[in-house]
Amino acid sequence: MSLMLSMAAFALAASISPGPVNIVALAAGARHGLRPAMRHVTGATLGFCLLLMLIGLGLHALLERWPGLTGALYWAGVLFLLYMAWKLTRDDGRLGDGQDNRPPSMLGGAVMQWLNPKAWLACVAGVGAFVGQGETALLWQFTLIYLVICYLSVACWAWAGTVVRRHLQEPRRMRMFNRSLALMLVASAAYLLPS
Repeated sequence: MSLMLSMAAFALAASISPGPVNIVALAAGARHGLRPAMRHVTGATLGFCLLLMLIGLGLHALLERWPGLTGALYWAGVLFLLYMAWKLTRDDGRLGDGQDNRPPSMLGGAVMQWLNPKAWLACVAGVGAFVGQGETALLWQFTLIYLVICYLSVACWAWAGTVVRRHLQEPRRMRMFNRSLALMLVASAAYLLPS
């Protein structure tokens, strides 16, 4: 039972902490409300769990064999964070039904996890810590625990966005909120750049 609690604690610490996926969930909740934001939450959770399973089944060995692929994923992640920041900065702050007012999709949430260096680090560290010998049953157990905790954690960020939504009805306030989130994404991208 203590192994399951350790897995759960690891999943909670990695999933609830601020990161690009959670920032987008917060923005989606504030901009679109909880129900539309849950598509992003679901996609991000399923995308992460698929990544976790594949790393547990040996994807990390493939990446070690082809370091260029790791570099490409790294730069794609940085560029994706900057793109998301650009989109938040360009938002006009109006909550009406405009053409560019689509909430994040399930696919977008999943892709975001695959381009999120924090997700890759969490998967590699989690597999190394809890499934080091490659036991498939432990990998499934860890993934199922992660599924529940990741979903609830990212959903908390989306819900927090809906809480602040009532204070963001004025376009100027929404623009300021979005630009603050954009700065957080840029900071996340800058943190990933080699020193």
